[in-house]
Amino acid sequence: MKLSFKRKNGEIDAIIDDLMQRVGIHQPEIVREMIISALKAGHESDYPADLKLMRTTMKEMRYTTKIFGPYRNRKKVTIFGSARTEPTLEIYRKCVEFSRMLVEAGYMVITGGGGGIMQAGNEGAGAENSFAVNIRLPFEQETNPVMSKDKKVLTYKYFFNRKVAFLKEANAVVLFPGGFGTLDEAMETLTLVQTGKNPPIPLVLIDNEEGDFWGPWLEFIKKTLFGKGMISGEDFSLFTITKDPAEAVRLIDEFYHVYHSSRFIGETFVIRLNKRLSEENLATLTEEFGEIIKPESRLTLSGPFPEEADEPDLLDLPRLSFAFNRRNFGLLKAFIRRLNAF
Repeated sequence: MKLSFKRKNGEIDAIIDDLMQRVGIHQPEIVREMIISALKAGHESDYPADLKLMRTTMKEMRYTTKIFGPYRNRKKVTIFGSARTEPTLEIYRKCVEFSRMLVEAGYMVITGGGGGIMQAGNEGAGAENSFAVNIRLPFEQETNPVMSKDKKVLTYKYFFNRKVAFLKEANAVVLFPGGFGTLDEAMETLTLVQTGKNPPIPLVLIDNEEGDFWGPWLEFIKKTLFGKGMISGEDFSLFTITKDPAEAVRLIDEFYHVYHSSRFIGETFVIRLNKRLSEENLATLTEEFGEIIKPESRLTLSGPFPEEADEPDLLDLPRLSFAFNRRNFGLLKAFIRRLNAF
């Protein structure tokens, strides 16, 4: 039979409702659609590899939510970098120092769970303040000794599920020198923030004392991407390069001084705030960043929107909302930095 996400399935809908009631679940309407999706997949496809991919993705995402769920109210920083970085190197010690300072500032750390920079991140934060988001590989990717016995270890079959976990749970992303994987994560994070597919977050690139890793990368970005018109000048607001771990922690902390989080509700961009802004603050933001606000809109202070009921822990926060042009995400990062100065 043909299944519908609307309640047009007769006896099948009744069976699903009875099953959910017997099991006892949260958010039955959402879970009902998940069940219908699984049934539709099984009805429409007889190709085992496709069904296995969907099955494993669902299982991995469920477990991700289970492990991270109890720590929803603590901010987290994802750290990327080379698995081949030796503990004797200065950049390894710098990562240990950085992650230790993050914990002192109240953050938790997410790494890929392997050796090198990943181990340094977990080492500095300690297992109690760390997550290891690992991947099954034929080399280089045994869970490091800091996290090997901890319950906050996740091991994925698929890279794309692992990538979702890295960014979905992160309030900031920090990159140390690394190989293809690190550069992949740098470019993916930049792409997702630049296009608005990921909420604005700090992206900090920590270099060694010689500046010979991210420095040449920046020169390529300037001369080739910007020089040939493939990115705009405002895109340089999407990231910061530093050699100083203390500065990196400060940059992350300052990003959340007034700004808390954000989301789109239809065409309206809603920013949750840690404190209410004044009308004078709104006038300053409008004057300095009017180009990111659609002509028919204006900055407005408000409480929560009805659609935000799905995030009940954030309902008490004041809001700043406006119709964002959805183009200038580099300027949006600058806008957030400006409101954090109030």
